[in-house]
Amino acid sequence: MIEDGSEELFNGFWPFMKRFLIMFLPLWVFLICYSAGLHLILSSILAGASISLVAIFEKHRINYENKE
Repeated sequence: MIEDGSEELFNGFWPFMKRFLIMFLPLWVFLICYSAGLHLILSSILAGASISLVAIFEKHRINYENKE
């Protein structure tokens, strides 16, 4: 089995946080953008793009943990 180190982030709590964020972060971003008065399509695009932030954050934290 290949280990990528993601299970060690935040003392093993990261896999649960990741699933939660991937499910609810786009909804939160969409609701915030839509309530701020942005167009529906623009709000949807920003909500979809927010999913990549979770993967970027995970990659950054793994690289940071491996350097220590």
